[in-house]
Amino acid sequence: MAAQCVTKVELTIACTNLLDKDVGSKSDPLCVLLQNTSGQQWYEVDRTERIKNSLNPKFSKKFLIDYYFELVQKLQFGIYDIDNKTIELSDDDFLGEFECTLGQITAEEVKDNRVVLFEVEARKLDNKDFFGKSDPYLEFHKQTADGNWVMVHRTEVIKNNLNPVWRPFKISLNSLCYTDMDKPIKVECYDYDSDGSHDVIGSFQTTMSKLKEASRSSPVEFECINEKKRQKKKNYKNSGIVSVKHCEIIVECTFLDYIMGGCQLNFTVGIDFTGSNGDPRSPDSLHYLSPDGVNEYLTAIWSVGMVIQDYDTDKMFPVFGFGAQIPPSYQVSHEFPINFNPSNPFCNGIQGIVDAYRACLPQVRLYGPTNFSPIINHVARFAAAATQQQTASQYFILLIITDGVITDLDQTRTAIVNASKLPMSIIIVGVGGADFDAMEFLDGDNGVLRSSSGEPAVRDIVQFVPFRKFQNSPKEALAQCVLAEIPQQVVNYFSTFKLQPPKNPAANNRGKRE
Repeated sequence: MAAQCVTKVELTIACTNLLDKDVGSKSDPLCVLLQNTSGQQWYEVDRTERIKNSLNPKFSKKFLIDYYFELVQKLQFGIYDIDNKTIELSDDDFLGEFECTLGQITAEEVKDNRVVLFEVEARKLDNKDFFGKSDPYLEFHKQTADGNWVMVHRTEVIKNNLNPVWRPFKISLNSLCYTDMDKPIKVECYDYDSDGSHDVIGSFQTTMSKLKEASRSSPVEFECINEKKRQKKKNYKNSGIVSVKHCEIIVECTFLDYIMGGCQLNFTVGIDFTGSNGDPRSPDSLHYLSPDGVNEYLTAIWSVGMVIQDYDTDKMFPVFGFGAQIPPSYQVSHEFPINFNPSNPFCNGIQGIVDAYRACLPQVRLYGPTNFSPIINHVARFAAAATQQQTASQYFILLIITDGVITDLDQTRTAIVNASKLPMSIIIVGVGGADFDAMEFLDGDNGVLRSSSGEPAVRDIVQFVPFRKFQNSPKEALAQCVLAEIPQQVVNYFSTFKLQPPKNPAANNRGKRE
């Protein structure tokens, strides 16, 4: 399989003098990046974190996108004041937007796959709070060619603690120091304040050459210096000690490394055959086949399947229906093979799926309810079995096409949270004009999805897209949007569990300390 030659670029986002839309406090901005490669259809690429109470935010989250020299890649940066927990941005205050092409802006090319793993703690930090103790967090900054400092990472805030231990984190080596081991790195320690007026505790400068000497038995330690206090106090010593307990450079595989190294993407389709779709014989039905033999279900299968099939060598795809009464006894089933062959539910290629769907349609009775969890749990069982192989050999993608409101929301939330621990992603395409709020809720882009018992998903594995948003767009646009998150989800899963591609010649060197 020939891999297209692509350059990765990294975008760092900061804003100044934003509109203040909040009464009694400041705006809580978030930046969303949209891309437009053809026609008028914009699709969301990624979002930054939300920063509370700031009109001059510096976002820690970077945008990593593919750069194609031969294409005009239109970008739109939208800034919103986020005051609720919904994923939809239409209910948030719009602060402004900026459109440009990727070629017009200064982006950093990412040529290096190395990342730095850190474990950092501090002790005896200055107390900046009258009531309670400081709420410290760290910011890492790199120095640009013109001498300016750019923030590359912000840790979480540790509340009420002068001896904080931050969660382990990673920063790409390119982001941290342009891969130059002797380039200055500035680390600042702040006391977090909810009104956005964070107090500087202190700072220090170092280099990767110094940082990578750290080990758990012999940490590298730095005095945190507050320049204002040092100038005022004669006997000033420091404002605390920051201790780097672990600093390790590893090479992180890319999505193409996994694919070229033998990782198989296993594609499964789930099709909604519930009664709310309407009688397939009626032109009003979402399952009605137009004179040229297509409908929204088939269009979604074609556009997504045509991309994914290139990553699956045998091109045999299991396809299941749910919410229908099926022959011979016409019992309701939420997990039936559309070829009616439970021992071999596979369809040969995307055309095989289309043929099986057309043959199945007149044989089933559309019914209900709309239950997702049986099909999610079905694919999860295969994904769980694949984890026994100890290599990045298989990843599972479930495409669910549905017309509406989900019935078993609690069971589906639990199924997704369980699946988030497995090599698996879920794409939901909503057809028709129903209320898809529950689907947006399952797509955890703006907050962590939790099971009914409160257990959080370990990673975001659901991507929801309403089909009608792409009705008048080029056929590639839907696939681009629904598959945009898959490469990063694959990389995140395998890197988290330190799994290497089965045929990676560099595997012996991966993950080793440099």
